[in-house]
Amino acid sequence: MNNKTRYALIDGPAGAIECAIDEPGDDTARRGVVVIAHPHPLQGGTMDNKVVQTLVRAFVQMGYRAVRFNFRGVGKTDGTHDEGRGEHEDLLAVVAAHRDAALPLALAGFSFGAYVTTLAAERLAQAGQPAERLALIGPSTQRARPADVPNDTLVIHGEADDVVPLSAVLDWARPQQLPVTVMPGIGHFFHGQLTPLRDLIVRSWR
Repeated sequence: MNNKTRYALIDGPAGAIECAIDEPGDDTARRGVVVIAHPHPLQGGTMDNKVVQTLVRAFVQMGYRAVRFNFRGVGKTDGTHDEGRGEHEDLLAVVAAHRDAALPLALAGFSFGAYVTTLAAERLAQAGQPAERLALIGPSTQRARPADVPNDTLVIHGEADDVVPLSAVLDWARPQQLPVTVMPGIGHFFHGQLTPLRDLIVRSWR
C-alpha cells in the first residue's frame, strides 16, 4: 500500500499465509490491531483490493495496526479455495499470529471477506476471546448466511449494489435488529466513493 508496508508469511492451516502490515504514524496513539479480509478469490479478490486498502487507511488513521492477508490460493498463500470454511480458519491463524494481548482486536472485511469475518468472529466469541468490534463493508449474504454479529457491528452497504442487493443484507440484519448504514446510489465496489467510505468508517467507528 505504501513504502512502509511490511510483508510477512505466517503458518496457516493450509500452508503459508501472505500478510501485509501497516502501522500508524509515530505520533498516533496505538488503539488496537485490526485484521482485514478481502473479497471473493474466484472473482479476483486479493488483499490489494481498493476497498480493503480503504479499510486499511481508515484504521491506520484511527491508530490501529492494520493486518490484511491473502486467502488460500491467492498470491503467495498456499492452498485452494474452500467456500469460506477454510478461509475463516486462515483468518483465525492471522489473528493468532498478530493479536497483541495489550491491544484490542478489531475485525473487518469486504464482501466475501465480510462473510468470512462473521464466521471467525463467532469462533473467537465461543472461545472466550471476542473481537472488540467488527466492520463489514458490502457483506455477502446470499450464497451462504453470515453468522449473527454483535449489535455494535458497523455494517455499510451501497444502495445500488448489484452484486449483493441491499434487500438481502436487510433480510440478514432484520432478525438481529442490526443497523445498516446505506450509502445512497453507490454500487458494490464503491467506485469513485472510496474517500467518503473511509471518512464514514472513521466517523462511525468513533
